[in-house]
Amino acid sequence: MLDELGIVGISWRQVGSEALAGYSLPEDARDAGLASFARSHGLAEVAYVETCNRVEVVFADAVGTPARDLRAAVLELLTGSSCEPGEAERTLRAWRGEGACEHLFLVAAGLDSAAVGEVEIAGQVRLAHDRARASGLCGARLALLFEEAGRIAAAVRTTTGLGEGSVSLAEVAVGHIRRRLARTPGTVALIGVSPMTERAALSLAKDDVPLILVNRTQDKARELADRFGGRHSSLDAFCRAPGPVEALLCATGSAEPVLDAEALARVSAAANSGEPPLAIDMAVPADIDAEACSRLGVPRIGMDQIVHEAEANRSARLLAAADARAQVDAALPRLRDKVVDRIYGPMFGALQEHYRETASEAVERLLKTVGGDHVDAEAIEAWAKSLARRMAHLPTVGLKGLLRYGPEGSLDAFLRGLDPERRNLLRSVVDGGGRRIEMVGGAANDTEA
Repeated sequence: MLDELGIVGISWRQVGSEALAGYSLPEDARDAGLASFARSHGLAEVAYVETCNRVEVVFADAVGTPARDLRAAVLELLTGSSCEPGEAERTLRAWRGEGACEHLFLVAAGLDSAAVGEVEIAGQVRLAHDRARASGLCGARLALLFEEAGRIAAAVRTTTGLGEGSVSLAEVAVGHIRRRLARTPGTVALIGVSPMTERAALSLAKDDVPLILVNRTQDKARELADRFGGRHSSLDAFCRAPGPVEALLCATGSAEPVLDAEALARVSAAANSGEPPLAIDMAVPADIDAEACSRLGVPRIGMDQIVHEAEANRSARLLAAADARAQVDAALPRLRDKVVDRIYGPMFGALQEHYRETASEAVERLLKTVGGDHVDAEAIEAWAKSLARRMAHLPTVGLKGLLRYGPEGSLDAFLRGLDPERRNLLRSVVDGGGRRIEMVGGAANDTEA
């Protein structure tokens, strides 16, 4: 039932966070590329998840398409070039069926992040779902998967202690900013409107740190500045005349650095402390030219260092994650039930309608046979429809049992879908008790055991 779902991707564990830029789909070509990928490989649905520490393709096979290893195809999609034999298997990881569902749940809940309990990740997973829906690439299966992932993420935040303390990569970055400001107080520039900059703004505003919010689209910068009591600027204006800042944090979706050598030189010259500002780059690909920082003496902290610091506290936080993990485990059977009800519900309705139509046709033939005014046609038809519903109940709940509990063709799974009385009755027949069904000369012969 969930076997058609799959995920293929790469995370900071394989290549480091900053190297993930080489596997990132360009935003302007992403939807078209994913649509072409789906058509080429027999996929009914596809979504693209990109965060600061992972890039993953989530998909559902089309009906009748056999499951297969898509790592080589995904690697070519992400890099734009063909791969060597074995390269994809060494580079990418793959999950199938319930394993894929469990993986996305762990990601959304922050349990598979460098910073265990990371809060921004749930928003990034939700954004992936929104984009897939907007592009027409998300259907009923992925919708259920992403909805359940979001529900789990919310439950983990509200019912466990996993979200307490500095569990966000943005909080790790803010820690560096606070240490710099303790030595050289001043304004902090937050460049880009993203979950990272919003989280940083929220944390710094609590300490009354002067903020300037910078974005290509100034209206978005203004909205964020109004929320956190800061100033705002367009990216172009900031790069031309930055004003004095002691630290800056970048997290945009740009494919190229937004702060080049010239902009960095102006920012350094404007600092009131006389020191180059602290530059924190939380973008993948990088927003701040690392080579220019080295030449100009601008201290730069990139995603690899932030993730490394977050991982140092990972083991200790995992001990506090048991309750969150239990919620993930409980979500898998709940997802199976939802898939049965939403995806296969029309099939059950069609089955029951077939029984009702068969009963109506039988009643119509009966009435033509018996005729007469003494026959209560409406009562007979109502009785037949009631009987049809009862007759349809057994195969319906049995099919639900198959879909929920077992592989196709599993009698035990079929029986598990029934109520205990019917389950025991049919199991006793299978085991040789009660009535026994024998095949005699190719026909069924019903005899007493």
